[in-house]
Amino acid sequence: MNPHPSLDKIHAAIPHRAPMLLVDEIVSQDTESIVCKKTFHSDEYFFQGHYPQHPLTPGVILCESAIQSGAVLLSGIVDVLGGVPVLTRMGDVKFKRMVHPGDTIENHVKLDEVVSSAYYMTAQIKCSGKIVARLSFTCTIAKSEG
Repeated sequence: MNPHPSLDKIHAAIPHRAPMLLVDEIVSQDTESIVCKKTFHSDEYFFQGHYPQHPLTPGVILCESAIQSGAVLLSGIVDVLGGVPVLTRMGDVKFKRMVHPGDTIENHVKLDEVVSSAYYMTAQIKCSGKIVARLSFTCTIAKSEG
């Protein structure tokens, strides 16, 4: 039996791989929402320079983790064969708390609307039950080159 079935599902859903895979586990998923977890370890590449004496997860990394969770959600409802989910817009980003090495975040992502090939989503990122960040974003499915 595979000890990481959630990670296998993530690998099947999106093309991201280490060190840029920022989703560890799917907690729950339905057709309009997903909750995913990511634990930040002290050896993550970005902590080396952000900041060496006071490591802090960059806001863009938190956003990317939420967007990857959204991409996993899309893979469950859209045929992404021959394509890859890509970010086309991000807005209304608000950061409320800091995330440090050892912290585990939960990305709560909701599909709000589909217009043509644009998928509008909102995300709440939580740590220990408290909101760390909020954002809205839009993805589309781009054809893979090759």
